[in-house]
Amino acid sequence: MLPLKDLNKSQTTPHVNRILILVNVIVFMVYWLSRANIFLDVAFAYNFEQNFTMVPEEIVNGQRLYTLFTSMFMHDPSSLYGGVIHLFGNMLFLYIFGDNVEDIFGHVGYLVFYIVSGLIAAFTHIVSLFFAPFIGSLVGIPNSLNLTIGVVGASGAISGVLGAYIVLYPKARIIALVFYLIIPVPAIIFLGVWFVLQFFYGFFDISGGVAYWAHIGGFVAGMVLALVFGLKRKRARDARHRL
Repeated sequence: MLPLKDLNKSQTTPHVNRILILVNVIVFMVYWLSRANIFLDVAFAYNFEQNFTMVPEEIVNGQRLYTLFTSMFMHDPSSLYGGVIHLFGNMLFLYIFGDNVEDIFGHVGYLVFYIVSGLIAAFTHIVSLFFAPFIGSLVGIPNSLNLTIGVVGASGAISGVLGAYIVLYPKARIIALVFYLIIPVPAIIFLGVWFVLQFFYGFFDISGGVAYWAHIGGFVAGMVLALVFGLKRKRARDARHRL
């Protein structure tokens, strides 16, 4: 399923959400153009990658902890097609669902929420790597512990946005492309199916090229933050509008 839009108009201008999308796109373009030696040079791209990619082994050893943050704004352009698809998919989900979550948390609160969700997602991914051999043995896919593979992408933080959305707007209609049909789907079903799929992919691709457990961790973090902080703010906003 691919979301096209939601029928849930935001009541405020999502300044932070737009800035997050813009930053992700700009970082990707600079990264890609430098790798292609079109803007800056390959040496810049190499240093950029080496300095800002999150490597689980380093985090476990307390090194370069800042990469937990910087890696949230990077998308790998080594394969332009795959990199563009990854970026486009992430930004599409953020564009559709992020404005309404920012509407509830407020601009500063939403930025904090986004970063916290991304950090929890990163830590969930790191923890999942330690269980990779065990889970692999359960599903019959040999896996070994590998903490040296770098991780980039906004998926974990955006998963937090999705988790908050399903709590705050479970009945909102999502216009989605489902196979060859464009149909409205309740958010609780659309995002619920998405979440279940992450579990399926996580078990059968625990050490593959996508950090599915980061998606799971981010989603759960977003749900919890929305339950603890978001619902109260949403009820207060709705009460003001009824006056």
